[in-house]
Amino acid sequence: MSLPTVGAVVLSMGNRPVELAAALESLLAQEGVELDVVLVGNGWEPTGLPDAVRTVHLPGNVGIPEGRNIGAAASRGDVLFFYDDDAYLPTTDVVARLVAVLAADSRVGAVQPRPVDPTGRPSPKRWVPRPGGRDPLRPGRVGWLWEGTFVIRRHLFEQAGGWPGHFWYGHEGIELSWRVWDAGSTTWYAPDVVMNHPATSPTRHDTYYRLNARNRVWVARRNLPWPLVVVYLTVWTVLTVVRFRSPRLLRLWFAGFREGLGPGAGERRPMRWRTVWRLTRAGRPPVV
Repeated sequence: MSLPTVGAVVLSMGNRPVELAAALESLLAQEGVELDVVLVGNGWEPTGLPDAVRTVHLPGNVGIPEGRNIGAAASRGDVLFFYDDDAYLPTTDVVARLVAVLAADSRVGAVQPRPVDPTGRPSPKRWVPRPGGRDPLRPGRVGWLWEGTFVIRRHLFEQAGGWPGHFWYGHEGIELSWRVWDAGSTTWYAPDVVMNHPATSPTRHDTYYRLNARNRVWVARRNLPWPLVVVYLTVWTVLTVVRFRSPRLLRLWFAGFREGLGPGAGERRPMRWRTVWRLTRAGRPPVV
């Protein structure tokens, strides 16, 4: 029996050589699948990599989602595996076990493992694809995926339009997940499959607040029925004001929010009301 072919996409700016070497070593050690590993040099010309790794050189930094789109287009396989360049696969069967979830249930379109910081630091709530990061050890259907490491059926990725490349960073995983659901499939969280990732915080960069707000508006404008756009943005505005409190951070966030209301959101593909109901039943109504 032939092994499933998986296109493994790694995006790197070349600024974490030690982490990247470890990430690739653990990726190339995977068993039970045939990997086509493509590393995209995002503003960096990849050099000194294992022979089994094919590379794409981008002269400038095009952002995370567009870089991953380019890597997906260059890779082979009916399944795509997106993998951060500072991640690590602690066992040789991580990818095969994720692919096995897809093989066992045709209704599942994408699967996320459970990220764990290798030094024992607490896992950020955003790593668990449930509101508030609840139930990190419970498997099941989820309304979105953490973008760092997961598998997805290629045909669903392409049907969704890939990643929203112009987002640059932030909320691209929400859009991709919503479009997988709107295609009639589901996304799945598999906490029994563990991978390692450092528990860093995106809030260490000021640009996070602007892009977080802008892309929050864009993902709503692009994917929700108009009545829900208003509800979604109202809910997140209230939550942001309560959470941030800092006047400086709120100024950054509202600047991004205003930017999101202007031109640049791109194509609008509102999900069906049936999808809204299915997401709500799965515990993630698309207004939170």
